[in-house]
Amino acid sequence: MKTPVKIIRIPILPMHMVNSHLLIGPDGCVLMDTGVPGSEEKVQRILKREGLTFRDIKLIIVTHAHIDHAGSAARLRELTQAPILAHEKDAKHYSQETPMTFCPTGWAGRVLLRNFITRPYTGFAPDVIVSGKAPLSLESYGIPGQVTPTPGHTSGSISVELDSKEAFVGDLVASGILLGGIMRKKHAIRPPFEDNPHQVARELQRLLASGHEHFHVGHGGPLKAEEVRKHAQSLLKLPYERTEP
Repeated sequence: MKTPVKIIRIPILPMHMVNSHLLIGPDGCVLMDTGVPGSEEKVQRILKREGLTFRDIKLIIVTHAHIDHAGSAARLRELTQAPILAHEKDAKHYSQETPMTFCPTGWAGRVLLRNFITRPYTGFAPDVIVSGKAPLSLESYGIPGQVTPTPGHTSGSISVELDSKEAFVGDLVASGILLGGIMRKKHAIRPPFEDNPHQVARELQRLLASGHEHFHVGHGGPLKAEEVRKHAQSLLKLPYERTEP
């Protein structure tokens, strides 16, 4: 029997308002999302606590191109010498060639749009590209699981599905009040931005149909399957669906 993956949530901002995750497997260590610019010391602190260093990271996965997930990717690649994995549809946003579009889901998104989310960060070109809808195995990086395209939050959003039925979904869903920072941390909500809520719902339903029981998120969480199921159903009731280009 394989040793299970150890999951460590890294609080990039207080009260888990922004999370990265460290996945420690039997044969490797993978960092999921890199936080806002300047988050490398927080990542290093968690690595040291686990008896690890930057060089133990075999792969950096960035779930999508927003600054709170990709902001420290370039710097962490320098420190770890690990490749960055991301989806081709967000590639020009990672390199800062093309500005992102933002579809606020409420007041929090409108505030962030004016004050934070559109700030530039150090651009980079991903080393490992996920294309189309094909999954990519993580076995060669020591993690029993796969990366799967899960568009909807952005067109290039990706998730990680572990064999243990733990899913890491970036910003497909969030939780709590002030993004999990104050209360109701186990209650699913929409993130501040969302390109296509119906597409998000379909991806969440696919993950649920695959048997995933716990959903680890970029803001708040983690969430149980039944809470995610109710959230996906509520998204499908929304009247507007953005058409992909």
